[in-house]
Amino acid sequence: MALPPPDPEFVLRGTSAAVHTLHFSCAGQEPDFPILFSGSENGFVHVWNLKTRRVDTALDGHGRKSVYWVETLDAKDRLLSQGRDQRICLWDLAEGRTSVTDSVFTENVGFCRCSLLKVAQGRWLMAMAAKSLEEVQVLELPSKTSVCTLKPEVGAKLGMPMCLKLWQLDSGSQPWLLAGYEDGSVILWNLSMGKALSQLVCHQEPVMSLDFDSEKAKGISGSSEKVLSIWSLNEQQNLQVHKIHKLVNSGISDITIRSDKKILATAGWDHRIRIFGWKKMKPLAVLDYHTATVHCVSFSDHRNPTERLLAAGSKDHRISIWSIYTQT
Repeated sequence: MALPPPDPEFVLRGTSAAVHTLHFSCAGQEPDFPILFSGSENGFVHVWNLKTRRVDTALDGHGRKSVYWVETLDAKDRLLSQGRDQRICLWDLAEGRTSVTDSVFTENVGFCRCSLLKVAQGRWLMAMAAKSLEEVQVLELPSKTSVCTLKPEVGAKLGMPMCLKLWQLDSGSQPWLLAGYEDGSVILWNLSMGKALSQLVCHQEPVMSLDFDSEKAKGISGSSEKVLSIWSLNEQQNLQVHKIHKLVNSGISDITIRSDKKILATAGWDHRIRIFGWKKMKPLAVLDYHTATVHCVSFSDHRNPTERLLAAGSKDHRISIWSIYTQT
């Protein structure tokens, strides 16, 4: 018999709006208490102190338009946030500041989250859905120089990019981009050539979320359907379907593989968070706490595995924090 699923360690309340994105920052913190950033539908980014379980700071830079992506640049005090105001803001939070120091206009009306990849000390690549419907733009940060614009072939009919994942095998190797599209395809892009290397139709519906394990060259994606698609990248850089995992209920809004590549979590439209073993997609737990769609899931990157946490943000205005360290 499987063990009964745990209850949340604790619950964070106080966003007063649906929570669309979460990001932990553990670097340079007291080891026990990382910082958690959340982005809400009311346009606020909240900085949570997990020791007091309260909001330390509420950042208001998106004109009360929904925030759906937050990420830190190395340190906890340099933050990127992306909102429905078509702006990506860079924040300086050092010494208690709450100021936007720079921003990028995306001119994109969708809700495709950006993807960030550190390529060298002080240098990042950021992929974002571009102004033109099917295109993806890649910028270098902090210079905001355009690296490339990825355009599908004429007549490809992919629809909008829905989710993006920049990755590289190891630091110094060339960066790649995986993009999920409205037509259900996942495409592998070579950034240095600016061209698509492989396309795989993973879903009948738009790809809502994907994650990729570059060590195993294996990825996973979800859509509004009752399936998770697991796919792999062979040595010829071709994407192939590895396995289809059927779900009880339809609708996946977010997928994340934990940094140790042992487990993954999905955020479900059925109000539930599901935990799987990444190696064989063995279902490990169904976390049932929220009363509305779960929009996002995020793992902490504590150095000590037993301290690792999972956060989930929901349409019910709450963020649940779970401790689900598994040895296996």
